[in-house]
Amino acid sequence: MKFLSFNMFSKVFISTLVFLPAIVSAGIFDDDDARKAILDLRTKLAELSTKLDARLNDKADKSSILELSSQHELLRQEIATLRGQIEVVMNDLVNAQKRQQDFYMDLDKRLRNLEPKKVNIDGQEVSVDPSELKAFNSAMALYNAGDYPSAVAAFSSFNMTYASSAYASQVHYWLGNSYYAQKDCKNTVATLQNLLSKFPDYVKAPDAMLNIASCQLVMKDKKASRKTLDAVISKFPGTEAASAAKSQLPLTK
Repeated sequence: MKFLSFNMFSKVFISTLVFLPAIVSAGIFDDDDARKAILDLRTKLAELSTKLDARLNDKADKSSILELSSQHELLRQEIATLRGQIEVVMNDLVNAQKRQQDFYMDLDKRLRNLEPKKVNIDGQEVSVDPSELKAFNSAMALYNAGDYPSAVAAFSSFNMTYASSAYASQVHYWLGNSYYAQKDCKNTVATLQNLLSKFPDYVKAPDAMLNIASCQLVMKDKKASRKTLDAVISKFPGTEAASAAKSQLPLTK
């Protein structure tokens, strides 16, 4: 009777293991390969349970109690092995779920980095592409570091890549100043005149005109320099730029 009670306990143990993988596969992660592995293990457990039932119900085998006990122990060992395999599968499922969550979090972060950024340009809030913002900031960093040749290359590249950018007026201005810092008066005048043509109301237009006038004087075109200075005085009366223009007028005589 003790042996039968032991076997009845084993049957309950096996039946519990049979249903465990189904719960795991339904609740943790929806992965076809893992679910198939769990189903295979459940099938093996069911087969062992059936075999044990047959042994217990067969009157003839009960006369060989020692042999049955040995076989039953082997079945218990195999069940223990299968249980270990189930735990491995469960661990793999949890790890797979964690990897998937990390993937989606990284993807969400990447997508957010691609969203337009709100920036303030000359007093107005506008949306710009992240790559556009990065390109402009990189060019300005070169200018502020005094690397004017590289700044010229960066601003010129920006103009070609982002022709309709909200930064266009600033890029033209700082490109002109990059030339001016290198005493490249020909390109300074051409760039800043292009700025004034496209963006006549640009906030730094007076400063751009003063730089143009200075370069025209260096290029020995006093007439053009005087004309530019007069335009500063008439368009921006009472400003510091107008005062600076008046102080430079005698040089154009």
